[in-house]
Amino acid sequence: MVNYEPNVVHSTGSYRVIGTRPARHDALERVTGRALYGDDVHFPGQLYGKVLRSPHAHARILSIDVSRALALDGVKGVVTSGDLAQVTGESVNAEGLVVDHGFLANNCLAGDKVLYRGHAVAAVAATTQEIAEEALSHINVDYEVLPPVLSARDAMRDGAPVLHDGLNGSAPDEAGTDASTPPNVADRIEFVQGDIATGFQEADAIVEREYRTIAVHQGYIEPHAASAWWGADGTITIWSSSQGQFMVRDETAKILGIPVSKIKAIPMEIGGGFGGKTLVYLEPVAALLSRKTGRPVKLLMNREEVFEGTGPTSGTTIRVKIGATREGRITAAEARLVYEAGAFPGSAVSAACQCIFAPYDIPNAYIEGFDVVVNTPKSAAYRAPGAPAAAFAAETVVDELCEELAIDPIEFRLMNGSKEGTRRVTGPLFRQIGNLETLEAIKSHPHYVAPIDGENRGRGVASGFWFNVGGPASATASVNPDGTVSLVEGSPDIGGTRTVVAMQLAEVLGIPVEDVKPSVVDTDSVGFTSMTGGSSVAFKTGLACYEAGREIIRQMVERAAKIWDVDVEDAEYHDGGVRHKTDGALTMTFSELAAKLNVTGGPIVGSANVDARGAGGAFATHVVDVEVDTETGKVSIIRYTAAQDAGKAIHPTYVEGQIQGGVAQGIGWALNEGYFYDQDGRMMNPTFLDYRMPISLDLPMIDTVIVEVPNPRHPYGVRGVGEVPIVPPMAAIANAIYDAIGVRMTQLPMSPSRILEALREKDLNPTRVG
Repeated sequence: MVNYEPNVVHSTGSYRVIGTRPARHDALERVTGRALYGDDVHFPGQLYGKVLRSPHAHARILSIDVSRALALDGVKGVVTSGDLAQVTGESVNAEGLVVDHGFLANNCLAGDKVLYRGHAVAAVAATTQEIAEEALSHINVDYEVLPPVLSARDAMRDGAPVLHDGLNGSAPDEAGTDASTPPNVADRIEFVQGDIATGFQEADAIVEREYRTIAVHQGYIEPHAASAWWGADGTITIWSSSQGQFMVRDETAKILGIPVSKIKAIPMEIGGGFGGKTLVYLEPVAALLSRKTGRPVKLLMNREEVFEGTGPTSGTTIRVKIGATREGRITAAEARLVYEAGAFPGSAVSAACQCIFAPYDIPNAYIEGFDVVVNTPKSAAYRAPGAPAAAFAAETVVDELCEELAIDPIEFRLMNGSKEGTRRVTGPLFRQIGNLETLEAIKSHPHYVAPIDGENRGRGVASGFWFNVGGPASATASVNPDGTVSLVEGSPDIGGTRTVVAMQLAEVLGIPVEDVKPSVVDTDSVGFTSMTGGSSVAFKTGLACYEAGREIIRQMVERAAKIWDVDVEDAEYHDGGVRHKTDGALTMTFSELAAKLNVTGGPIVGSANVDARGAGGAFATHVVDVEVDTETGKVSIIRYTAAQDAGKAIHPTYVEGQIQGGVAQGIGWALNEGYFYDQDGRMMNPTFLDYRMPISLDLPMIDTVIVEVPNPRHPYGVRGVGEVPIVPPMAAIANAIYDAIGVRMTQLPMSPSRILEALREKDLNPTRVG
């Protein structure tokens, strides 16, 4: 395996393929309906599964009686947590979140307690979907209902109901000394840089505020679906839509207590994920039902099950304090981040701590983070997990500090912006990054200098960061006799990555990207590849394709030398073909040589497996204009511009689309979206009718500015682009709302009712910030 950390900066020469905008390789299949998704799997004798879910947010399971369900005509099998293996251990997923395998198994089928409404308790397999649904009503579960805790604030109070025995850690009391751990705290982390007390003493202006956000869902269109067939030989085949077939294989193997070699996971097309399909929910359950019945079983969630039974983001409470001199230099910053993990430990609080102050060079800082369990669905990743809520807090405090110091918000950020050599509060030193370049791009953009016309209109800016990830990836490229190349890779495509990695292979080989035929294949057909997540695929799988292409070139040169009967050193690869270094008559194009391979020594196949490190952090700066209707509280987005460092935009259209998609989701998060619970933990808006995501009428044309500061640890300078565009929007919109109507919003969503409440508070207390 190549642990790729080159010492040289990527080639700065002109490119043939990279930077162009070819059509997607899978475009025709998608638009004609030929692409196969999770629910498109059908087998003779297939059974249909359905999951029984808890009506309680917190309850002890005293007994489960499935006899009446099994007696129902058409029911072939029922499973509960008793059918699962007892597993332990942890791993880190592609989004940088810790996954505890024991808790993951318990999330698939509840053990001795249910921990949120919608928690899976049992599952049925029947000959029809209707019979399976009817059978659920015949399963008798005896519950001892327990009081739920629905927020971290309540969960950490003395005497709060405890979700899990044995959670421990430490938390400081108000005096800063160690104290006993509050209830339900799964983890506590802290980062210290410099002398925080001295830093605040040096400040001429200090702003401190507390912010609260509630959980939001990724909003992918395709519900979760999984089919499994447990064969008579003990091997299992799984078909599902996920962000990683190897994740499906490995997590299912751990949950079932069997070797990974017994499972083949086949990736179907994925109708959106955004981090929400980086966990298994249905796959192990479908496998258990198949083992029990001896037949293939399909499980499919409806929309309510997606909302109540899968992972949204964390709700958060974040306190931020920043001090600066009157000249505008940040002297100190402090943050306390409390993230709700949902029913099981593992929120994105660590990632949030990594990102919250990353856009700034801060000499003295302290960050403290808490991972807290509550009686809501287990949280999952959602585009730059943890960072958007953290940026909402930090970037609005920065805006208020700029106002107090009478300094332009872009100038303040340029003055304090992190750059190459800056040490992050969490420890790492930045290499070559494009933070200042995105600020300069917005500063010089017509949007930022245009006048703001109209009553109750305002403008806001905010910055954001995501560290990006790499990881293991594999690719195999086979040269065909007609001069095309079949590319086999292991990264599920949720953002056009088939084409992006094919473009990198085509660039190496000097052939048209249309001549590369990419396929995403199952776990038996390619080497291990970590999940599609963390903005990793263009970097890691692109790198694997780059190395596979170099291997093809090596073999093509050897083959041409053999055909010409010359020394290998006398042949070279150039411009999509092989030539003799001195004899101009000896030359072959890629296609000409490809046609000779099978009769001159056999096929040529280039393979590579890499452990890609140095993904390179990504920065973005956004500016937004809003208009606030003070009669209704409605906020309208008038204009939006996002500048982002992509390192090198392999396919600029896809980069623009990723930026625009992230901004659109951020706008929804800022203004409308959120999980609303009643006092018993029942979600009040579990459908797209009530869970209000933006539609086209809610959005302007989102302008994008692609900044290219090459990542020196990738041959083409690639940085991931999918995560960071969702980080700045909430803060930028909050700052624009303040500019428009003079109230500071500290809670998400900034819904019409909250806007009106803030305006009323402003009228009652005209000298107080809202």
